[in-house]
Amino acid sequence: MDSTAALKKTKQQLHESGFKLTPQREATVLVLLENEKDHLSAEDIYFLVKQKSPEIGLATVYRTLEILTDLKVVDKVSFNDGLARYDLRKEGAKHFHHHLLCLECGNIEEVEDDLLGEVEQVIEQRYHFMVKDHRLTFHGICQACQQKKKNQPTE
Repeated sequence: MDSTAALKKTKQQLHESGFKLTPQREATVLVLLENEKDHLSAEDIYFLVKQKSPEIGLATVYRTLEILTDLKVVDKVSFNDGLARYDLRKEGAKHFHHHLLCLECGNIEEVEDDLLGEVEQVIEQRYHFMVKDHRLTFHGICQACQQKKKNQPTE
């Protein structure tokens, strides 16, 4: 989905929930759209928003991110560094997407495939638990870091 369509959809979601797409919220959403693959923290987002709109404060960015999280426009995710990061929810996604986190370089790769449909069914049937969403992060070593290790001379 292009930025214009995503912004229009976000405006609609805000409106349906009693919020307006203020210039501050729009700037925040645009930063998220422009940096969709980067898993930015609130501070990272604030820094980028500030470059476009210097009058915006950190508290405004935090409030906007909380609203967008509540509306499921973005997902709040935590990795090994203890920072909350924000990830745009894909259009039409039933669930939060999965991640591959490299323990060597810290790279985060997204897995768009929803691989847990059968697991959800087992959970619902066996435990009588209605699954609404799930989050899965695989921790390991990315291909680039594996290759680097192979190419390092042994002592």
